[in-house]
Amino acid sequence: MQIFHHHIRFKSNDNITFAAMFKKRIFISIILISSILLSCSKHQKLLKSTDNEKKYEIAMQYYDKGDFYRALQLFDQLIPIYRGTSKSEDLLFRYPFAYFNQRDYVMASYHFNRFSSTFPLSSKAEEAAYMAAYCKYLESPRHTLDQTVTKDAINEFQSFINRYPYGEKAKEATKLIDQLRLKLQKKDYNIANLYMKIGDYQAAIVSFRNLLKDYPEIAYKEEIMYKIVVSAYNFANNSIQEKKQERLESAQNDYYDFITLFPESRYVNELNKYYKRSIDQPKKGSDNI
Repeated sequence: MQIFHHHIRFKSNDNITFAAMFKKRIFISIILISSILLSCSKHQKLLKSTDNEKKYEIAMQYYDKGDFYRALQLFDQLIPIYRGTSKSEDLLFRYPFAYFNQRDYVMASYHFNRFSSTFPLSSKAEEAAYMAAYCKYLESPRHTLDQTVTKDAINEFQSFINRYPYGEKAKEATKLIDQLRLKLQKKDYNIANLYMKIGDYQAAIVSFRNLLKDYPEIAYKEEIMYKIVVSAYNFANNSIQEKKQERLESAQNDYYDFITLFPESRYVNELNKYYKRSIDQPKKGSDNI
């Protein structure tokens, strides 16, 4: 019987403890909600206020605490008011960083560019110009998608390097350009491969040649030149008789270029067969005449 009563008391204490914890959580939640509502109310009053000095002070506090959304709301009001004053430069420099920290890289890049053009002699101009390009770097999509932004980022970085060739960020900008160019290489290489796969050999040849022209230091040069020979042979082989001989000779020239650069390549045996066929074909054609 004592055990039974003890068990009941244990459950009763358990319920009391749970109820106390539940009440405590409700109390904390009410405090938090009230605090948020009060904060929102204060912020709304501040936005409507005409006390610009107070707005400036609070905006900087928001920014330093990482509340970039509210900081931006006040910056939007303060920037036109303080234009041309000693506070303008600091406001316009923090403004794009607030967007950047909210991952709005499009707006951030635009306003970093505006800062560097508005304050070209500022000690912060170099950082702003770099950040304008860096935002576009972050916006650059994977290589399978449209690469317009990637090209814009490369141009931005190149302009930055031309403007600050000996600055601290020039080397970093060069590295990022290399990464972006690699993405463009992959995109163009995939397009050329697709042309080859669907049998549009003329387009494949042009695309592969452009790759070598645009990226002379490309890592997979051997594969590209191999595919040029194969595409050139297939293009010639599928041509009308009047143009076949000329195109076969072009394929042979591509073969010679490949063998000269890669005499020990794993593709040599295969390409030798294409070369032999290209030589034998005209003989067969002349026999049939």
